[in-house]
Amino acid sequence: MSNSSSITEFLLLPFADTRELQLLHFALFLGIYLAALLGNGLILTAVACDHRLHAPMYFFLLNLSVIDLGSISTTVPKAMANSLWDTRAISYAGCAAQVFFFVFLIGAEYFLLTIMAYDRYVAICKPLHYGSLLGSTACAQMAAAAWGSGVLYALLHTANTFSLPLCQGNAVKQFFCEIPQILKLSCSHSYLREIGLLTFSCFLFWGCFAFILFSYVQIFMAVLRMPSEQGRHKLFSTCLPHLAVVFLFLSTGMFAYLKPPSISSPSLNLVMAFLYSVMPPAMNPLIYSMRNQELKNAIRKVMSWMFFRIC
Repeated sequence: MSNSSSITEFLLLPFADTRELQLLHFALFLGIYLAALLGNGLILTAVACDHRLHAPMYFFLLNLSVIDLGSISTTVPKAMANSLWDTRAISYAGCAAQVFFFVFLIGAEYFLLTIMAYDRYVAICKPLHYGSLLGSTACAQMAAAAWGSGVLYALLHTANTFSLPLCQGNAVKQFFCEIPQILKLSCSHSYLREIGLLTFSCFLFWGCFAFILFSYVQIFMAVLRMPSEQGRHKLFSTCLPHLAVVFLFLSTGMFAYLKPPSISSPSLNLVMAFLYSVMPPAMNPLIYSMRNQELKNAIRKVMSWMFFRIC
């Protein structure tokens, strides 16, 4: 039996035991990480440099790209380093920092996706009020609220989780420091405070989910009433990417945390954590740029400028 005062490091779950598979996982993570850096970096540059993209929808997309860069950088580089150097260790402070930044960025992303649903709702259902409801000051305040809420949410969970006495060793059964896995190391009944916070988080989660669902029901009803097929197509092309990102974010996270205990296993937990923590930041740039012609044109200009600068 150990306690939290004597723990100086945690041991993360490796993806593989053989050296060849560890190097394969390193290469896979490196490819995904570079793709996420490139995709989100291109969106950041395109939105910042193209004045035609200086609109609320793209301002929120810029914030989403920053969050995605941060969230994938919180988990993947450490996993890559562990696979490359054949180690499992992460320091106590490093684990706490990883929990804080991951919860902060995931929380901020969910709040931001809720705000982006509101942006689409106002743009389509209340177009005459769009300028007054989503001016530059209002957009900045909403984005700041998403970031600030993420910080507060992460502070509560991190402080509460790492104040618990740990009696079940230091082996975390995940490839990064994840709150549910750390709670399994805590002493009997000492985790009830965090369970209370997680219950509050569930209410917050379902509240945001209900708002997103309500917004898109109203959006689709408004779009289907439009007489112009071209107008419907254009509106769907701006809404569907956001809906796809929300679905990817929520479906992977919900399955990871709400799956029945009967089908839970370390390998399945590892795969699900990979899907909800790594895939959305890597896939979001592709999803948003696939159907948005304005964004695709701006990204092409950025890539052309980069190519000619290199040459």
